[in-house]
Amino acid sequence: MMHEQASRSINPPFHRAVFAWLLTGCALILLMVVVGGITRLTGSGLSITEWKLIHGTLPPMSPGEWNEEFENYKQIPQFRHLNYHFSLDAFKQIYWWEYIHRLLGRVIGMVFLVPFTWFWLKGMLDRSMIRKLLVLFALGGFQGFLGWYMVKSGLTANLYVSHYRLAIHLVTAFITFGYAWLLAMRMLAPRRLASSPGGWRTYGYVFLLLVMGQLVYGAFVAGLKAGYVYNTFPLMGDAMVPDALGAAFDRTGIRAMADDIAVVQFIHRSLAWILLFTAVAFFLKVRGSLQAVTPFLRWGAIGLLASVALQFTLGVLTILYRVPLVLGVAHQVGAFLLFGFVLLLIFGTYRHSATGDG
Repeated sequence: MMHEQASRSINPPFHRAVFAWLLTGCALILLMVVVGGITRLTGSGLSITEWKLIHGTLPPMSPGEWNEEFENYKQIPQFRHLNYHFSLDAFKQIYWWEYIHRLLGRVIGMVFLVPFTWFWLKGMLDRSMIRKLLVLFALGGFQGFLGWYMVKSGLTANLYVSHYRLAIHLVTAFITFGYAWLLAMRMLAPRRLASSPGGWRTYGYVFLLLVMGQLVYGAFVAGLKAGYVYNTFPLMGDAMVPDALGAAFDRTGIRAMADDIAVVQFIHRSLAWILLFTAVAFFLKVRGSLQAVTPFLRWGAIGLLASVALQFTLGVLTILYRVPLVLGVAHQVGAFLLFGFVLLLIFGTYRHSATGDG
C-alpha cells in the first residue's frame, strides 16, 4: 500500500490536455523565434521604439498614430544613418513584423496563463508540476524583459541591437522551449532512474554543450551580420583559416572571439564541423544497439544525427547564398530540431516509460 501511494505521488495521473498544452507552448515558442528571425533579417526589430504592455496590443489605427510611430523611429540612429530614405509605406513594412513578434509574445503569455489557471482549478496539476510551471512562467517573463533590453541597445548610439544581448535573448528562448519540452516528456515517463547505456549520457551532455555554444555563436553571426562575408565553402575566401583572424587578434586580443566578424564566423563554422563529426562518431558507436534501447534513446540518436546533418547543410547554403530570408529562417528552425533531439537523448538516458517501452 505504501509503495502504491509513493508511486502515485511520484507519477501523477497523465492528463492528455495538459500534455497537449505544453506541446502547444513549445510550438508557439518556436514560432516566436521564427518570427523573431524574420524580424531580424528584414531589419524590423527597432521599428517600435517604445514598450506599451496594454496600449501596444493594438497597432496604429489612424494616420495620426502611424505618423507618431514613424516620427519616433526617425529619432533613432538606424533611421538617421541607414534608413533615412524610408517613406511611411516603407516604415509600415518593417513595423508589421516587429508588431507581430510582440503580439505573439502576448499571445504566448495568455496561452500559458489561461489554461494553467483552468487546470489548477480543476485539480489536474499536482504541487510538483505547479512549481515547475511557475518556473516556466518566470522564464517566459524574463524572456520578455530581455527582448526589450535587447531593443533598447539599438535606440541610442547603435544602428543595430547588441549582439551580446541578442545572444542572451536567443539562448533564453531555447532554454524556455527546452524546459517546456522536458516537462511534456516527463509526463510520458515515470520518475524512476534508468541505467544509461555505455557512453550515451556522456555524448548527450557533450552534444548539449556544443549546441549551446553554437547557439551563442549563431547569435553573434546574426548580430554582427557576419553571414554576409566569406560566402564560400569550405574555404573562407581562399583559405581554411583566413589571414584576417590573426590580424583581428592583434588588434583586439581575446575580444576578437566575440566582436570580430571573421573570427566569429570561423568559430561558428568550426563548431559545425565538430558537431557533425561527433554526431557521426556517436551514431556509428551506438547503431548496433538501437533496437535494444528505449524509443526515447532510439529516436534521440536517429533524430540527432539527422538534425545535425540538416542543420549543417542549411548553414552551408545560408552562407553560399548570403543569408536569404527563407534559408535564414530554416536554419533557425533546424537549430530547434537539433536542440530538441539532444534533450530527448539525455532524457532517455535517465527515464523509462510507465509501460517499459520507452
